[in-house]
Amino acid sequence: MRRFALECGLDGVDWSLRLEDLPQSPREASRLVREVAHLKPLEVRYHAALANVDLGDEDAEKAREALRLFENVCLLVSKVSGESLTIHVGLGRHTAEDLSWERTLENLSILNATAMKLGLRLCLENLAWGWTSRPELFEKMLRRSGLWGTFDIGHAVVSPSIVTNRFDLEDFVSPHRKRILNAHVYHRERLDRHDPPDAVEDVADRLNLLRNLPLCDWWVLELRDEAAVRSTLHVVRSFLADGCGNKKRRTPSVL
Repeated sequence: MRRFALECGLDGVDWSLRLEDLPQSPREASRLVREVAHLKPLEVRYHAALANVDLGDEDAEKAREALRLFENVCLLVSKVSGESLTIHVGLGRHTAEDLSWERTLENLSILNATAMKLGLRLCLENLAWGWTSRPELFEKMLRRSGLWGTFDIGHAVVSPSIVTNRFDLEDFVSPHRKRILNAHVYHRERLDRHDPPDAVEDVADRLNLLRNLPLCDWWVLELRDEAAVRSTLHVVRSFLADGCGNKKRRTPSVL
């Protein structure tokens, strides 16, 4: 990962933590710390991809367990000197019927308070469906919980709110432009697959939107293989080189 990122001239890595990857002992936690240290001089930010683990589960005990798990992830990220962690609401689910809106907001606020004490900026990502796929609910979650935001442009473009023209893409970020810290950059999500853009025109409007967000300097090329990362990096650099991007932007990769 380090070799590939440096070879491509990238500045960092967005490290995904999945349930099966979380350390189960102090020894495993120490191993993770060593693995992350090997990525220097690359910057590392973190992404908790914990499918079907929800702070707002209708089952109160499951919600408490989820809160404890996310608090442990925050502690783990702080131990590896992380400063940013992206989380989700409804990841891996196909319905929000078994989620509580108020419990979600309450536990997001509690988790955010824990993260702040650890020096972490906790970011909520918009998904392709569910509450966070709706700009008005995404905005409300950020505002009421105090979280920062991670804007996934591939999720946004396929969300029902955009496909039906009920909202514009800018509505995901316009109410809280100074709270979007990270972006996930690829063309679109389709059948759980992330498709790379074929040309600048595929993503130019969305990249221009990101370019004008004052704090969003972490553009993650969220793709699964090296060829897709390279082709997307070429598209992003072409966008910037064409004079569309007069602000310097880093384009880290998730691998």
